[in-house]
Amino acid sequence: MCSPVSDGAAAVVVTRADFTRDESALAVLSSVLLSGTDRAADDAGRHIGRRAALAAYEKAGIGPQDVDVAEVHDATAFGEIQQVENLGFCPIGDGGPWSASGAGALGGTVPVNPSGGLESRGHPVSATGLAQVFELVTQLRGRAGERQVPDARIAIAENGGGLYGIEEAVAAVTILGRNR
Repeated sequence: MCSPVSDGAAAVVVTRADFTRDESALAVLSSVLLSGTDRAADDAGRHIGRRAALAAYEKAGIGPQDVDVAEVHDATAFGEIQQVENLGFCPIGDGGPWSASGAGALGGTVPVNPSGGLESRGHPVSATGLAQVFELVTQLRGRAGERQVPDARIAIAENGGGLYGIEEAVAAVTILGRNR
């Protein structure tokens, strides 16, 4: 239940809103990058992914209830379970039952990894985060075909890497929104 390391590439064009005439341009509502910390193993509330998510929600002026679709770092099967908790889609400790209920599937409360995630497409280590952003841009533009989340307006990407103590060394959470 681990993603295969793979090759890949991704690119994103970022510009000021007043610089583009592209009707399909999206807004970066927030983007947060944090470093891991020393914390007690049982202090899941201070997990780097949770801290990054809370900071990103605050900067964007939204909460988990506003998210329509998510892409999370699932290099292992447990990753998705842990990150739905960190992103606040369910209480800490309820990620397994939440996922098993179908809440993260297409048609569920918050579809998670409609791309199939890293376990499905592979893990092009340096390009993983931008691959997530690409999927979410595709979703927000309504161009995802059979995996489309209907009327997706707000999307969140969570990506982590490295190891520091008992958690990732770095975590990035980015929130994108469809221009209104």
